[in-house]
Amino acid sequence: MKQEHLREIEIKTAVITVSTTRTEETDTSGRAIRDLLAGAGFQVSVSAIVKDDIGAIRSILARTLPEADAVIFNGGTGLTPDDCTIEAIEPFFEKKMEGFGELFRMLSYGEIGTSALLSRAAAGIAGGKAIFCIPGSTGAVKLATEQIILPELRHIISHARG
Repeated sequence: MKQEHLREIEIKTAVITVSTTRTEETDTSGRAIRDLLAGAGFQVSVSAIVKDDIGAIRSILARTLPEADAVIFNGGTGLTPDDCTIEAIEPFFEKKMEGFGELFRMLSYGEIGTSALLSRAAAGIAGGKAIFCIPGSTGAVKLATEQIILPELRHIISHARG
C-alpha cells in the first residue's frame, strides 16, 4: 500500500446491530466489533441495536453519520424476508466499494463453503464517511472486522475525506 494515501487521522466509529431479538446482554457480535475496533485504537462513539426495519435503520444512520467516520452495521444482510439492512443503506452510497462484498464472500467461502453466497455484505461511502454492512454472526463480524475493515479503515477514510 502506498504510504502517501495514509494519513494520521482520528477516526470515530459506530457499531449498529440490526436485530429484533438481540439485547445488549446477548449482542456478542456488536461487542466483538467494538472490542476489535478499540483494540486497534479506534474510538467507538456510538453503539446501538435497532430492529429489522428500513425506517429504523435509516433513522439510526442519519443520527450516527454526523458523529462517526465509519459505521458498521451487523445483521440483516441475508435472504430472509426480515433482512432489510442492504435495502435501507445502499441508496445512501455515493460510491459503492464493490470489492468489500466480493472479498468478504471469498474469505467466507474458505470458512463456510458455498453458504457464503447467501451473504449480501456491502460497503460504500456517504458524505465522506464509510459504511459497512456485514452479517450478524460472531464469526462473520470477526472475519470482516479483522481481515478487511481494520487493515483498510484508515486508508478508506483518507480517500473518502479527499
